[in-house]
Amino acid sequence: MLTLAQKRQFFEEGYVKIPGVVPKVLINEALRAVNHSIGEVGLGGEDMENNRSAFFCAELLRAPVILDLFNKSPVIEIAEELMGAGNVLPVVQAKPYPRFPLPLGEDAPEPRGHIDGIGSGTNGMPKGYYNRGFTAFAVVYLEDLLETNAGNFTVWPKSHRAFETYFKANGHEVLVNGRPDVPLPEGPVMVTAEAGDLILAHYLMFHTGGPNASPNVRQAVISRLRHKEVEGNEKAGYTDIWREWPGIREAMDSQAEEALAT
Repeated sequence: MLTLAQKRQFFEEGYVKIPGVVPKVLINEALRAVNHSIGEVGLGGEDMENNRSAFFCAELLRAPVILDLFNKSPVIEIAEELMGAGNVLPVVQAKPYPRFPLPLGEDAPEPRGHIDGIGSGTNGMPKGYYNRGFTAFAVVYLEDLLETNAGNFTVWPKSHRAFETYFKANGHEVLVNGRPDVPLPEGPVMVTAEAGDLILAHYLMFHTGGPNASPNVRQAVISRLRHKEVEGNEKAGYTDIWREWPGIREAMDSQAEEALAT
C-alpha cells in the first residue's frame, strides 16, 4: 500500500501523507458526533489536580465512532508496513481536535512547535517528567483542509533526526529541564489534505496545531499509535529513533543496496 518512495520520505522528512485512507462513511459519522458534541455537550475533561483545562469532545476520546476511523479503516495496516506486521496495537483513545478561527482582523502568528511527553506543570504532567509513550502520530482530517493558516497539523521536516542527534550527544535526561533549544533543519510545513487522508508522523517530530485565520473550524482527529514494545523500549527511543520501525529500516537498507549497485 505504501511505496518505497513514501517510506523513504518518512525516513528523511519524518512524516508522510497517504490519500483516501479512511472511508467517507466513517468520516461523516465522526464529524456528526464531533459537531453534536461541540454544540450540545460543550467543554469537559477538566482535571484540576493535574492542571489540565477543559476541552471539547472529552466524552468522545474512547467512543467507537472516533476509534473506528483507525481500527475499521486501513490505518493500522498502513502503519504496520512501517512498524512491522502485528506490531501496532489497536487504538483505544483518539482525540477530536476542533481548532477554532482567530478573532476577525487578527493575523496568523508564526506557529510555535513542541515535542510530546514533556511535563510543564500545566499540561497534565508535572515539571521534570518526560515520557515517550507512543510511536507515531496518526492524523485524519474530517473536512478538506486545502489552504495553510487554517489550523493545519504543522510539522518541522527533519526535526526528528535533529532531536535524535542532540539526545545522542547530550543524553535524553536533559528533558527533565524541559524541551532543549535544538536548531531545526527546516521551517514549519502546514500540512494540507482532504477529508479521509492519513498523515503519519514520527513521535520525535517537532509539531503543533497551526494558527487558524480561516473562516472555518479545523476538524481533525489525532491518535498516537503504539508499537507493542513501546513501553519496554521507552526512553531508548530518544537515541534510537528507528527501533520500532522495521519497515523503514528495510526501505533504507534497500536504498543503500541500490546505491552500491550503481
